[in-house]
Amino acid sequence: MSKPIIAVAGGTGNLGGRIVKALIERGAEVRVLVRTTSDAEKIGQLEKLGAKVLPINMTSEQEIATACSGASCVVSALAGLKEVVIDTQKTLLNGVVLAGVPRFIPSDYSLDFTKFNDGENRNLDLRRAFHTYLDAAPIEATTIFNGAFMDMLTAEFPMIIFKRKLIIYWGNVDHKLAFTTLDNTAEFTANVALDTSTPRYLSIAGDQISPRETGRIMEELTGQKFRLFRLGGLGLLSLLIKIAKKLAPGKTEIYPAYQGMQYMRNMIDKRGLLKSTDNNRYPEVKWTTVEDFLVKNIDSK
Repeated sequence: MSKPIIAVAGGTGNLGGRIVKALIERGAEVRVLVRTTSDAEKIGQLEKLGAKVLPINMTSEQEIATACSGASCVVSALAGLKEVVIDTQKTLLNGVVLAGVPRFIPSDYSLDFTKFNDGENRNLDLRRAFHTYLDAAPIEATTIFNGAFMDMLTAEFPMIIFKRKLIIYWGNVDHKLAFTTLDNTAEFTANVALDTSTPRYLSIAGDQISPRETGRIMEELTGQKFRLFRLGGLGLLSLLIKIAKKLAPGKTEIYPAYQGMQYMRNMIDKRGLLKSTDNNRYPEVKWTTVEDFLVKNIDSK
């Protein structure tokens, strides 16, 4: 029996590479579509995993169609601004449709932006704009919402201030925030790509946890007191976003300071709450909780 063919665009990226790995582990034949200028070292790493890497002109629908011919699904993990999220993804989608591929997974991987309005989050606005085009295309599509990447909790996500023993938060201290690791997101995406009957939207969360609960976990893991510190509510955060956009507009940056603030505002908004998840759709995925993640990564802090 032949292996299912899955094509991946954006496979040289952090999440994309993990998706490629997860697909190969699940027995798929993986084709990775890369630009002709892509990093040779990253290409070599993908080939070592067992992927077939295809350097192509990503502005050519015909080249994309040829590379995707015979695939049962194409996964996009492209990251960028309008030129990538909308323009390049449109070209990718057109090529995929031209190739007769039946299914497409767009590069969303975020909280559920269908609940929010234009102007609230620049990067999510771009994804919503692409959906207008995607939903009119003759192809089955599945979007995966995963909240925020849990991996950021020990990096740039401003919640746990390790050195000062602080848990900083906006809004309600008991409001639950949804986090999913990059690995779990990749595993779930691989399963979706190989699943021939998926709905338009799927939501996952490795954990849903409040600032107060995060503080308790940190105290249990470190034996030290972590103080809860409220920065303000939605109104103040919105005002600071306006100021940050004027001082540092970051028009060419994917993640300027205000963009992270916009994402935080969405997460603490009641509309950002997850009432249910599709975690149980693939029982083989072992979900990492925030406590599990911190146990593995807290030593580095």
